[in-house]
Amino acid sequence: MLDITLLSIFIPTFFIVSITPGMCMTLAMTLGMSIGIRKTLWMMWGELLGVAVVALAAVLGVSAVMLKFPQVFNVLKLFGAAYLAYVAINMWRSKGKLALSEDDKQNKNISRSQLFTQGFITAIANPKGWAFMVSLLPPFINPSIALPMQLSVLIFVILCSEFLCMTIYATGGKTIGKLLTQKNNVKLLNKLSGSLMALVALWLALS
Repeated sequence: MLDITLLSIFIPTFFIVSITPGMCMTLAMTLGMSIGIRKTLWMMWGELLGVAVVALAAVLGVSAVMLKFPQVFNVLKLFGAAYLAYVAINMWRSKGKLALSEDDKQNKNISRSQLFTQGFITAIANPKGWAFMVSLLPPFINPSIALPMQLSVLIFVILCSEFLCMTIYATGGKTIGKLLTQKNNVKLLNKLSGSLMALVALWLALS
């Protein structure tokens, strides 16, 4: 049986943290602007998998091992930042698969695997995500209750909260994008999306 008291505190606590602007939320808003909510969902699935892995690893103590070998973590983080920076530059120049075309204003094709990987790497390489999971999850674990059941419920709550918040951000991004394209400001939309993507890349590199 679960500790209902701890769970009732955990749900609003994590929602507040999730809704706070961060790398994943900014990325969701950026992609919502440029490719719409439906395609952004593939990035969300990757991000949710990454968050689940981080949460599980934090509870099982894998984070302690990673702290002993920060080189591996830093390489992954810089790789993710470099990739996002490359995408940002292309969007700013109205090039690449994420940029809108002035001719047809239709979203260009971008593979689902690319979006999925983008979300996964952003979640896994987020130092603040690791720090948060390590500091937040253990206090909500009741040692008198079986760990697998507790962890399953907590991760389920985390993923629902993250998905809801990313959907809110992506919807906001799509609304902004629609307003700009209606006014024939496609280049401005690409520059805005590119700038936000560059912010995520810088955020990831300096974290």
